[in-house]
Amino acid sequence: MSTVTKAKAMSASGRDYLELTKPKVVALLVLTAWVGMMLAQPGLPDLLKLFAATAGIGLLSAAAAAVNHVVDQRIDAQMARTYSRPVAKGRISPLQAASFAVALAVTGFVILYALVNALTAWLTLASLFGYAVVYTMFLKRATPQNIVIGGLAGAMPPLLGWTAMTGDIHGHALLLVMIIFTWTPPHFWALAIHRRDDYAKVNMPMLPVTHGIEFTKSVICLYTVILFLVCLMPYLVGMTGAIYLLGSAVLNLRFMQYAWKLKLQSDNSSAMATFKFSIVHLMVLFLLLLVDHYFKVAPIYVS
Repeated sequence: MSTVTKAKAMSASGRDYLELTKPKVVALLVLTAWVGMMLAQPGLPDLLKLFAATAGIGLLSAAAAAVNHVVDQRIDAQMARTYSRPVAKGRISPLQAASFAVALAVTGFVILYALVNALTAWLTLASLFGYAVVYTMFLKRATPQNIVIGGLAGAMPPLLGWTAMTGDIHGHALLLVMIIFTWTPPHFWALAIHRRDDYAKVNMPMLPVTHGIEFTKSVICLYTVILFLVCLMPYLVGMTGAIYLLGSAVLNLRFMQYAWKLKLQSDNSSAMATFKFSIVHLMVLFLLLLVDHYFKVAPIYVS
């Protein structure tokens, strides 16, 4: 094998292992954790602790993603969205993927335990267990409410970021968890509508499969209303100011508009557009929290 061929093979292998970690998903999780770190104290956080916490949370999140590839190997191979994943295609064996996941998890846990604090290390490990084991192995195959219950694991990063800086659990951090917990069902169910036939083919009890697409659309609309109300809570308890209030109101009204359009239209393009907007929604919402934290404007009072 020539040097060029070897280099290409190594590059492909590296891309496959990177794909195991679901880097886009992990990046969004780390962003919310990072915002939690910044909101946990009035000034800038300790940089060493911030970098260590970011690395540890990111590595454990990546480990959970890799476990998901192993557990879902069979169904991934049958679904159009996932058939080309490294484990499903056989480019990486389940044993290799599992070993990689363990290495990531151990490294992340050690970083958090040694350089951050024990509470954050154990909570992050519990989140990995919740996603990789409770959700992926059991809930995902057991109930159409899988993403509602299992979504708690994916909602944990802001709390993890907060505890990384403070060493304790605060009510404000739990509000951030509630936002992601409420955001997750309409985000995921929009994708599930788009991929309904895939889930039906592998007998996965996603809501559009068990209760129908029209019912799922109605529930998405309901959840966007609930999300709007939950997003008001940081302002109502004095955690945020006018910048966050106005920005979150615009974002949530826009999300409700997407959900209503999805409800009224029959084509799958609306489902995918709603899914894509939901990602933008969460990213911008958490960036608004960050801007509001450092450039707080006095609350708005109506007399």
